[in-house]
Amino acid sequence: MDYEVIIIGAGPAGIFSALTLLERGIDSVLLLEQGQGIHDRLSASSRDILCGWGGAGAYSDGKLTFSPEVGGYLGEYMPPATLQELLTETDDIFIRHGAPRERLFGDTSPEVEALVERARRAELEFIPTRIRHMGTENCRAVLLDMYKSLEGRVDLRMNCRAAGILAEGGPVTGVRLEDGSAVTGRFVIAAPGRSGARWMKDQAEALGLETRVSPVDIGVRVELPAAFLSEITDLTYESKLIYYSRTFDDRVRTFCMNPGGEVVNERSGDLITVNGHSFAGKKSENTNFAILVSSLFTEPFRDPIAYGQYIARLANLLAGGTIVQRLGDLLAGRRSTRARIDRCLTSPTLKEAVPGDLSYVLPYRHLKDIIEMLEAMDRLAPGVSSRHTLLYGVEVKFYSNRMGVTKDLETAVENLFAVGDGAGLTRGLLQAAASGIVAARAIAERIAGRSR
Repeated sequence: MDYEVIIIGAGPAGIFSALTLLERGIDSVLLLEQGQGIHDRLSASSRDILCGWGGAGAYSDGKLTFSPEVGGYLGEYMPPATLQELLTETDDIFIRHGAPRERLFGDTSPEVEALVERARRAELEFIPTRIRHMGTENCRAVLLDMYKSLEGRVDLRMNCRAAGILAEGGPVTGVRLEDGSAVTGRFVIAAPGRSGARWMKDQAEALGLETRVSPVDIGVRVELPAAFLSEITDLTYESKLIYYSRTFDDRVRTFCMNPGGEVVNERSGDLITVNGHSFAGKKSENTNFAILVSSLFTEPFRDPIAYGQYIARLANLLAGGTIVQRLGDLLAGRRSTRARIDRCLTSPTLKEAVPGDLSYVLPYRHLKDIIEMLEAMDRLAPGVSSRHTLLYGVEVKFYSNRMGVTKDLETAVENLFAVGDGAGLTRGLLQAAASGIVAARAIAERIAGRSR
């Protein structure tokens, strides 16, 4: 074999797999990444913000969520106490590589408990979460330090795409590269990340692996004056709110709240969606967050990724990118114009967003769910559903079909492990990184057992 272990993807799951293998004394490791290395990912305006060293998290604002119920499904593969311990260990590794110790939010307090009760009265479920917020400007430094820890100790190949996983009716044997060549490995960890969701689905089908269709989350990025949510964000930094709509009984949730943050475009290939981030050291006058509607499709349709892409392309078709609309205009059944946005009391942080009408993009069901969610949030924090609240569309979260794996995150193909967002197992930085640790530890134990 060319390598003991081949890792596909240099997002948090792949990076933490490599760090863990080195820690266990295994250095015959190849780490493949289809995007650019850390030194070439110079800005968030790169053509593909989701690919490259650090994956989709490289230009996020670096939230590490400690709650086992948030950010993935690892709790289904281990007891809650074991997962909590694993998440703490994973956080310690982030800290060793430069994550700020002091930026920890959301400890339980009487004020937080009171907030949970107030949310319940507004028909909202408030999930208290403990979060370490690294800040957008600190993520790159942390990822650079991880790169230096691996450089020269494992084989790092950037701009190198894996075309397929090699396994002919038995254990995995390696990876076929896009140029037609092959590299062999005794173990393979597939960690293709969020941008590799389609690739992972195709690989699973080619190998005959069991997968489960995941929901697709479609919605908008909301922006409003920071003062409206300061009572919540000062306590918890980010609020995780869940609402079940009255009209359709759909699950609607907030995601990625950024106090004093900025709304940004996110490119994936030729697709433009919207996202948000926040810095540790500088603040805008606004807070932004996503409202997402989860849709789980059943037979015969099994391609939620294609559906989400279709909705996003409608916005791109109409606006050439992201649409922005005042909530008041949406409720009045009219499009926002540049003049209406200019006199809006909320000043948009994404200046290139095009004023328009989201009702031409989002299905009625999604719009109704989003409006109901804003009304419920307004009962918790007055001002949220102001006519001057801005809605940017669309925001779509693509999740890979969920792979069938063991407690060690091994697939039905012997010695092939699937981890992170690309495997449909996680939805956040901390659990993605933790999943890489789980797989790497299992592999290290097998290698150690073979050598004895």
